[in-house]
Amino acid sequence: MDIVQAIVLAIIQGITEFLPISSSAHLILVPELLGWQDQGLAFDVAVHVGTLAAVLAFLRKEIQQIVPAWLVGWNGFSWNIYGHLGWLLVLATIPVGLFGLALDDFIEANMRAALIIAASTLVFGVLLAWADRKGEQNTKQLESLNWQQALIVGLAQACALIPGTSRSGATMTALLAMGFSRVASARFSFLMAVPTIALAGLLKGAELANSETAINWGILALGATLSAIVAFSCMHWFMRFVERVGMMPFVIYRVILAIVIIVVLA
Repeated sequence: MDIVQAIVLAIIQGITEFLPISSSAHLILVPELLGWQDQGLAFDVAVHVGTLAAVLAFLRKEIQQIVPAWLVGWNGFSWNIYGHLGWLLVLATIPVGLFGLALDDFIEANMRAALIIAASTLVFGVLLAWADRKGEQNTKQLESLNWQQALIVGLAQACALIPGTSRSGATMTALLAMGFSRVASARFSFLMAVPTIALAGLLKGAELANSETAINWGILALGATLSAIVAFSCMHWFMRFVERVGMMPFVIYRVILAIVIIVVLA
């Protein structure tokens, strides 16, 4: 891949990873629309590392509270509120880990078609609109999240293995539908991204280690750096935007995107 393709795809990954519009759909569709070859596994790993670095930096204060509290809680098997939140993140990550390991090859081979991406983009966009409208007056914060709700959010995240669904969109939809505020929903979705992106990166990294593909380290470094900068900026913007405006602009975008996919690619 050339430098222009690397820049474009890294920016797309950085923008779409944490917005409710599906990064996987965009990374599949943009190369197809522009006639580019597949960017390859190595580049996918690089931009995932970039977005992981971005969310770690953005949530550094929360992570510095959650991780030590979770570890300290093993001494006496007693966890404070941050340790409890750590357990909820572990629980919420289990479904996507299990389904990802079981269905990764099937999804890669059968669910990257334009009509499937269009359908999931539209259906989950409508669900997001319903949840956001229902949740306009939501006030629940993460302190009230319980294990049943965390598991539901985890199952919603597993649905995002289908291209076009959006990991952040599915998780925020579930949280909004259960009464959590827009900001709380977005923050927990971002927290869930840490173990999820890390697991996906490890899986792809293992595949890359077993492949014999030549690696352009300069392109990978560019992709990782650019995706990290864009993702970090995007999270800052999104938290302010969603509190004031809500999810409807993203719903409208998803509907338009689904129509474009059907008309142009299906």
